[in-house]
Amino acid sequence: MFIILVTVWFRLNNSLNLILHNSILIMKVLYAIQANGNGHISRANEIIPYLEKKCELDILVSGAKSNVELDHFIKYRRKGLSFETGKKGGIDFLATLQKMQSKRFLNEIRSFPVDEYDLVINDFEPISAWASKIKDIPCVAMSHQYAMLNKNAPRPEWFDPMAWLVLRHYAPCKTGIGFHFKQYDENIFTPVIRKEIRNAYIRNLGHYTVYLPAYHEDKLVKIFSTFKNIQWHIFSQHCKRSYGKNNCWVRPVNNFDFTSSFINCEGIITGSGFETPAEALFMGKKLLVIPMKQQYEQYCNAAALETFGVPVIRNLKKKHLHKIENWLVQKPNLQVDFRDETDAIISKILESVLPGNQKQKKIAGPVKPLIRFTTLSTATTR
Repeated sequence: MFIILVTVWFRLNNSLNLILHNSILIMKVLYAIQANGNGHISRANEIIPYLEKKCELDILVSGAKSNVELDHFIKYRRKGLSFETGKKGGIDFLATLQKMQSKRFLNEIRSFPVDEYDLVINDFEPISAWASKIKDIPCVAMSHQYAMLNKNAPRPEWFDPMAWLVLRHYAPCKTGIGFHFKQYDENIFTPVIRKEIRNAYIRNLGHYTVYLPAYHEDKLVKIFSTFKNIQWHIFSQHCKRSYGKNNCWVRPVNNFDFTSSFINCEGIITGSGFETPAEALFMGKKLLVIPMKQQYEQYCNAAALETFGVPVIRNLKKKHLHKIENWLVQKPNLQVDFRDETDAIISKILESVLPGNQKQKKIAGPVKPLIRFTTLSTATTR
């Protein structure tokens, strides 16, 4: 009798698991991605294969400021809202206002068929977030920006109330998970590292990579060519052709050339975005960041990176160049092994809206440590 009861229990348990599994598979999900920057698209390329295995998936991309292509079919393309980067280290607010079409944006929100979906997974994308809010469709954030709103996430000493309002209301979601450099709370995970980096043969060929999209390449060449004994690989979204000048190798931004330079560099100077600094930490590369002016989000990231010992300089004015010179002679001393938890993250989000759960159940729960620090002197070669 005991054996019969155990057998029945196991069969019922397996049947229940199968029902739950099939519930995930037939869920119709919209994955909404902001394309104002390369990081959102790079992360989406890693996440989409996991989503496609677990649900019926459509993709929305809004914005048009990414130099990285999405390697998947895009059902909806919208203009959304975009910030225009300048050539002197910050946002060009005049160009942003000139290109902003509020009437068109509101029409995109009203006309978007968000009610065709059981769930929207939102990577800081405003059209689907506002459409979901208006039509009461479950919308779960899965973005770096959602982690930044957490009370435990690092912030600079000064506060920008307007920037904070944008972070909170640009793509509003009541619940979600976030990505950050450390697990600051139970619904915050460490970065999704793209496979080109995670599986790369990492070397140091002695050059330094520069990716500062808010600066014109003429200014970058003028500054970095003063460091005579260094070979610089400068990637610029403003240049149209590749060329060399002095000790600088200048290229338009494309994923293949940039990744090749990045994995083989001694160090990188970049803005204090999220994905590129995270990948530098993962590979154990020397890292120096320069926050984009008028970008509070980047100052928050810089505050977090400083806790790793990453040097931060405010701009490329002459008074700060000695800090670059000091950094060049320093050796990297930290490598961060960000674990690949993508599959578990996707399952957690989808299971939060399964029948029987609350409509927008808080995505939380015990999470194992996702981060391991290794000094380069003891790190194994990959």
